[in-house]
Amino acid sequence: MKIRQALPSDAGKLYALEEELFSAADFPLSHRSFYYHIHHNLLYVAETKEGDIAGYVLALIQRRDAKLYSFGVAPLHRGSGLSGLLMRQILQQLVILGFKRTLLEVRCDNTTAIALYLKFGFRVTKQLDAFYRDGCDAYLMEAGHA
Repeated sequence: MKIRQALPSDAGKLYALEEELFSAADFPLSHRSFYYHIHHNLLYVAETKEGDIAGYVLALIQRRDAKLYSFGVAPLHRGSGLSGLLMRQILQQLVILGFKRTLLEVRCDNTTAIALYLKFGFRVTKQLDAFYRDGCDAYLMEAGHA
């Protein structure tokens, strides 16, 4: 598995993975959105030997504080440690870029993601009522960087 910065040619594969992972209630990214973020933000992919995209992490960097905006791992690769590799890569790069903290929103019922974020130093700072289209609440989480 290779972790690398996304290329414009990855936009289609990223969109296909997004469609597999997220419902409309979760505000999935469009093909055009991926193309935009590849050029304007920080987007890393995990690429298999076969050239498939096994996961990705996207951070918005055109702001005062970085925002972990989207994160996804294909079902076939869950439990392999890939999420941790992607998190380490993005957080390392955000520190290099000089960000002092990173924010994110996560569904309150996504216990797997919450556990990962807690492991990487994020803490819940606020509950956002009915944040998602299906009425699910979200947690606003924050991590400081030394």
